[in-house]
Amino acid sequence: MVYRLNLLIKNLNNKKEYNIIYNVVKGIMEEKKRYKVYKIIMLIVLVAFITFMITSIGLYQYFVKGDNLNKHLLLSASSESKDIANSLDTYKAILDKYYLGEINEKELKEGAIRGYIEGVGDKYTEYISKEEMQEYMEDTKGNFVGIGIYMIQDKKSDKIMVVAPIKNSPAEKAGVQAGDLILAVDGQECTANDMNTISSKIKGEAGTTVKLKLQRGNETLELDIKRESVTVNPVESKMLESNIGYIKFTSFDENTSEDFKKNFETLQKQGAKSLIIDLRNNGGGIVDEALKIADYIAEKDSVLLYEVDKENKEVVKKSENAPIIKMPIILLTNENTASSSEILAGALKDLGKAKIVGTKTYGKGVIQEILTLPDGSGIKITTEKYLTPNKTEINKVGIEPNEKVELPEDLENVLEVEEKDDTQLQKAIQMLK
Repeated sequence: MVYRLNLLIKNLNNKKEYNIIYNVVKGIMEEKKRYKVYKIIMLIVLVAFITFMITSIGLYQYFVKGDNLNKHLLLSASSESKDIANSLDTYKAILDKYYLGEINEKELKEGAIRGYIEGVGDKYTEYISKEEMQEYMEDTKGNFVGIGIYMIQDKKSDKIMVVAPIKNSPAEKAGVQAGDLILAVDGQECTANDMNTISSKIKGEAGTTVKLKLQRGNETLELDIKRESVTVNPVESKMLESNIGYIKFTSFDENTSEDFKKNFETLQKQGAKSLIIDLRNNGGGIVDEALKIADYIAEKDSVLLYEVDKENKEVVKKSENAPIIKMPIILLTNENTASSSEILAGALKDLGKAKIVGTKTYGKGVIQEILTLPDGSGIKITTEKYLTPNKTEINKVGIEPNEKVELPEDLENVLEVEEKDDTQLQKAIQMLK
């Protein structure tokens, strides 16, 4: 303290004045030293107590009382988190003082949160704004306004890849194809990590237009696509030759399992004796919907899936009902068969309930949960990995087919392939005859 006083008054020109101030202050300090120490200690205790109470109440209000939070979270303020908070306060002060433009506090906050969460280095763990959460919920219900495309994060290109345009959607009508890489939306360039942001930008009011910059092989395309109301009908079915039923779906949405069941029952009434389930370009969706479909096929109490958390604890998912589908089954897969599709494929393959024809699957063997926060925003976070009934790893590996069959090179990125040209489908038909 004496040293600091020296610094504070070092600019005084009058030596006598300097000595007077110095001696007075020093005397006061020595005289009240014990009182001062006691006062400081009490102040520290009081501040600590108040801080604890405020923090506890705040965290309780924010996390525990949140109506839609999936799990109660127990949080503790670490020294590292305090350092982060202090750093953000510093940067905020610098921006407030020096930044020439106007600062959008909401965007600044969301940007800080996004950056923090992306820092874990997992492309599937991300912040979801309130607006994006609303869109996500609409997507799972199968109705939304947009252009109608299924997308995944392509690990090879670090771009967002179109898995497939929805049938009869604005995207399909405009010429968007499976395998197209999205380079930019309305002039904003993007990478695989921008999935939620780009999804939000693609959607909008009906009648408005969005500009997509796409890469297709060595070709770059720019398409202006008018947004419309899109209704997803994820399950399609038809009868093939030799009493073979065919069911195709490109996502696992809220009612996919029930739609699958209805389509199967229709095929069965039409005389189906065997079944082809087409999971090509199916990027996944709701895990429980995949497990319900597996439940239609597997024997009761069969292991369908192992879920393993960060502490290596296992949760076993088993079939709960007697099977309703008792016929030979072949699954069609490709490199865009991902996530929930791999759960279904892995379960049926390991249980000997289906053979797989096509190419190796994508290799997304981790499960995300959506944690909804009280302000309507959320966090999509990787909480578990999954293993097949034989405890086979899928993540970054994929599932190998029983019969590897490639499509003709010129048809690899074509969504609708004629039956006669579909080498994978023809192989499946041959195996079921």
